Order: sequence, then structure tokens, then C-alpha cells
Amino acid sequence: MSVLMISDLHLSPERPVIVRAFLDFIKDRAAQADALYILGDLFEAWIGDDDPSDLANQVKKALLELSNKKVPVYIQRGNRDFTLGARFMRESGATLLADEETIEYYGYRALVMHGDSLCTDDVDYQRFRRKSRNPVYLWCLVHLPLKLRQRIASKWRRQSAAANSNKASAIMDVNGEAVSNVMNKHAVDVLIHGHTHRPHRHQLNNGERIVLGDWDANGWTLSIDSNGFELESFPIL
Repeated sequence: MSVLMISDLHLSPERPVIVRAFLDFIKDRAAQADALYILGDLFEAWIGDDDPSDLANQVKKALLELSNKKVPVYIQRGNRDFTLGARFMRESGATLLADEETIEYYGYRALVMHGDSLCTDDVDYQRFRRKSRNPVYLWCLVHLPLKLRQRIASKWRRQSAAANSNKASAIMDVNGEAVSNVMNKHAVDVLIHGHTHRPHRHQLNNGERIVLGDWDANGWTLSIDSNGFELESFPIL
């Protein structure tokens, strides 16, 4: 048995192959796990827990069935689905984690995060992140009419794509000092995150940073068992 971690699936109706790969993963591999962690950006854009779409219902049903099989499901918010809330967790049987969460399995201890807060060199994004995580801002956003939220989400996706195309690659990666600070804060020697779409195992002076990949031509998962950590990819397309 093992604990599985995934992130950055960016599920959307425009990516049906990825949606199917996720549903198959939940039904087959995740059903054999001790727990499943989703470290942010499960959705390309989440407009609120009242989303009536077929995709939202499919995902909630699949996660609830997994939870009913006694496989705990834990979810962190990402930069694309920061409005995930209590209703989604209730209807999917999942547990919402804090932005920084320490875990311990099989004698191994680690800190799990989405990873966007570590990209401190991207000043514009960090400014937006602080605003978007403000409880008052969040409350106002999720209480806007559904159609308006859908238009806002589409606008944000366009703006994000345009902004990222003009940013240096290094700016959108994690900052080394931010990594060291958060690992010291939680007294861990293993940090696991997604967000950057740069899957790799980085050896550090004070431990290891494991980066999950995004799901596109390949899917990515990190498994933790009695033998340690294993970062794996598997073909989708």
C-alpha cells in the first residue's frame, strides 16, 4: 500500500482525455491507496461550489466513491481553484487542507503545498494571491451571479496566459530562500509541491524538494510507502 499525491491536472471540458485519465486513475490506482492527496489546481478554473457543470459532478462523484471505499482524500487549493470550499468537500467526501500542511506516513515526514506561494520573485502574481486569499474578497467573489463568475474566470485565464508569456522562466519558479524558510518553519527535510510544472527531485543542503508534474501528454504521481518516495510519470495521450 502507498499514499499517492497528484497536482496540476487543470481539468476542464476542453480536455476530455485528461478528465478520463483522472477518472480512471481514481477508479483503479487510487482505490488501492492508503490516501490520496491533490495538491492544488485540480481544475483549470473553479468558479464556486455551486458549479452545476457535468465536469464538477463527475469529479465529485468519483472522489466520493473513493472516499466511501475508505480511501481518505485530501485537497489543497491552487492558484486556479482557490475558491474550492466546504460544499465541494462535503459533496466529494474530501478534506480541505491548509496552504501549508505537514504529513507523516511510514516513518517519513514532509511538508505539502501547492507551491505558488514559493514563487516570490513573481511580484505581480503574489500581489494577486494576497488579494484572492483575503476572506472578504473570497466571500464577495463566490456570491456574485454564476454567469458573471464564469466571465471573470475566462478573463483571468486569458490574462494569466498573456502575462506568463512575457515573464522570464526563472521568475515563475520557486525562490530558494522561500523554500528554505518554509522548510525551517515546519522543521521538515522534505518539501512536496506542484504549480511550476517542472517535475523533479531536487537535493538540498537541508533535505529534498520534490516537484510534481502537470497532467498533459503524461500524468504524474508521487507515491510514498515504506521504501520512501517515488516520483512517476505515465502516458495519457
